Amino acid sequence: MKFPRDAPKRKVIKAFESLGFKIVRVGKHISMIRENPDGTKTPLTMPNHEKIKGSTLRVICRQAGIKREEFLKAYEKA
Repeated sequence: MKFPRDAPKRKVIKAFESLGFKIVRVGKHISMIRENPDGTKTPLTMPNHEKIKGSTLRVICRQAGIKREEFLKAYEKA
């Protein structure tokens, strides 16, 4: 399964929220953070564009330590 080519921002945010991320700041970029069970925090930053490219999603997921399958499952449900 591949990342969606031009994913609508709202659906991407919903997918990340279902993976435990919360929006902390919105400007030119959207900053999200997830509190992990071990007390650490995982940050995530994505561009505040209407459509998010697949290549951008791949980088975001890699940096936040989210597996592709995990994101795509959440994205399909969003």
